[in-house]
Amino acid sequence: MSLGYINSCTKNDQIIDLGTATENSTELQSVKVTTAPSIDGTIEAAWESATKLNFKATVPDPGNNLFSGYIGVDYPGTLRSMYDDQYIYFLAEVPDNNKDVKSAPWYFNPTTQRWAQEPTAKTFDASGILTREGFGEDKLAFLWNIDNSTPKFISQTCYSSCHVFTPYMDYSVTPPVMRSNASSGNHYTNGVNEKIDMWWAHPNRGFAFGKMDDNYQDWAGGPGVTSLAGGNGNGRHFDDLVVSGTSSTWPFRPSYTADATQGSISNRQALPLDGTGSNVNVPKWIIPNASDYDFLKASDTLAGGPAVLVTGISSTGVLSYNGGTIDPNVGTDYQRIGDPVTGGIGSKCFPGNIIAPVLNGRADIDMSAVYTGTGWIYEFRRLLKTADALKQDIDFSSKVDQPFGVAIWNKSNYQHGIKPNLMLTFKK
Repeated sequence: MSLGYINSCTKNDQIIDLGTATENSTELQSVKVTTAPSIDGTIEAAWESATKLNFKATVPDPGNNLFSGYIGVDYPGTLRSMYDDQYIYFLAEVPDNNKDVKSAPWYFNPTTQRWAQEPTAKTFDASGILTREGFGEDKLAFLWNIDNSTPKFISQTCYSSCHVFTPYMDYSVTPPVMRSNASSGNHYTNGVNEKIDMWWAHPNRGFAFGKMDDNYQDWAGGPGVTSLAGGNGNGRHFDDLVVSGTSSTWPFRPSYTADATQGSISNRQALPLDGTGSNVNVPKWIIPNASDYDFLKASDTLAGGPAVLVTGISSTGVLSYNGGTIDPNVGTDYQRIGDPVTGGIGSKCFPGNIIAPVLNGRADIDMSAVYTGTGWIYEFRRLLKTADALKQDIDFSSKVDQPFGVAIWNKSNYQHGIKPNLMLTFKK
């Protein structure tokens, strides 16, 4: 694989080429610069001084069917890095023939007369036949070892906290039974003082507002508690959240403080059919007659904004709101179109998410994410040392080598390729 660009080009005509080059190293060298690059998704001449790290992120086999349909797929990319006295800068290029930022959009099924959301990954029948392409997102993520606190990270990087592969004894039932772990969120470290910094280039959280979403992973009570709690030892948390000191999850897993309203929430509610019937799921907020919008912004739902609250649903699928109705039975604007397996959705189908800017500790990383027509350019920066006092961010200020791993998602919300065992070094 080789990734290239055209000098003096605009954001949308930069060319990312899959090429045929192979991985050239596991080392990403960050070079010292005096003039900082602009974080705008345009590859400036300054990036010529930074050596490209070519890599491939491969989708692993967790052994629990979570990644079925994706296992063994490679997602190529390149990384470059620079730093100055204040910031460290990164440039990632990921070839991709399609831009995918819609997550679980709403469509109307005229056969069932019900509204439904598209799956966020490929779906298969009992025979393994593809039944529907997913409507997930293109994403990029990084993991870093905070203060060298996680010993296994040095040799395993991404896999040092990934316990989704591990069977567990489920003591929440009697008698206890051994289960394969099909949860999507079981990432936790192996000791109470171990923490991992996690950066997300996430279209429905930060990067629509010029930010990465800064998260971290921790112990979550440890493997013993994870088994007792039924295998749901989710150690992934947004920055600024800490153990609250209360116990709300059976039996011993620590609970955490609540996140402020930020990032993304589901655009969903349940309303009774014809006002009195059984509850069905429908979109909560819509922009009447709008076309091809990927998501709603929280500001759209405020007074005076373009979005309106859905207040009713008829047995034939007609949505009501203050001032009008939407009849999805007329034409295909709100329905699936084309091939039933690989086809798309009508231009007026509704977004599945409402998004808002990430704030405070989650907003430490400035980013521009640009889809060029042939792939993604992710350009981002973070202070060498943030104001973090909770040990939730990695500190680059010492310029020591830092092991890290990269993950790439392609039109899916869980299934992703992983490239572990990379090393960031600083050219001083």
